[in-house]
Amino acid sequence: MNTQDTQLVIHLFPCLTDNYGFLLHDPETGQTATVDTPDPAAIELELAGRGWKLTHIFNTHHHWDHAGGNMALKEKTGCQVVGPRPEAARIPGIDVAVGEGDSVLLGRHAARVQETPGHTSGHIVYHFVEDRAAFVGDTLFSLGCGRLFEGTPAQMWASLRKLMQWHGDTRLYCAHEYTQNNARFALTLEPDNQDLIARAAEVDALRARGLPTIPSTLELEKKTNPFLRPESHALRATLGLMQASAVEVFAAARARKDRF
Repeated sequence: MNTQDTQLVIHLFPCLTDNYGFLLHDPETGQTATVDTPDPAAIELELAGRGWKLTHIFNTHHHWDHAGGNMALKEKTGCQVVGPRPEAARIPGIDVAVGEGDSVLLGRHAARVQETPGHTSGHIVYHFVEDRAAFVGDTLFSLGCGRLFEGTPAQMWASLRKLMQWHGDTRLYCAHEYTQNNARFALTLEPDNQDLIARAAEVDALRARGLPTIPSTLELEKKTNPFLRPESHALRATLGLMQASAVEVFAAARARKDRF
């Protein structure tokens, strides 16, 4: 079989107000997963349009716009629900609970699970290392990061540092289309960052055409995402935290974003 015929197929589609749905498909086995279940009706429509049968749900965390459609899809398809072990009691229909270092298989494609507490206490991400693709839920956004609903700044910074160890060309699939607003905020922290200026313009052009701004790449995020840049001299100067720790700078940037 041609190598191209066995590549992991990733289908992205908008749903709800600003969520993205993701269908992952292994052509060799026919297995298909949805990453989270923001809108079961939209997911079913996309599956039908491609002639795919849902076999797995990969949940990143328990919030309703990520796990609220689990039972509707499981009852119709009999699919297996995989979710974070730390939040197993809050994941509807969970069959397999996973945590740090576990592997999840979709056909011949393996995802490494990493725990990334911060947005929620047990949030996880799915990193398809060989496929250079990662589904990061609400931990990392394009030019942003998730709100700290259940975790601390130290927890979230530690989680983001885990992601920063990946290959720079890893494609990052986040769960929401927040990039345009995130870019405006990022420019208030690093107004002279030329990479950020160029990216903000690109984001505006994409959104003007109704196109998604994701996936991003880790390399691009490291150059432009303020929440991955607490060592930036310009960012520290804006915040007045030249001598602070990375965690303190991250916390200050996150608190400022909450008020933006």
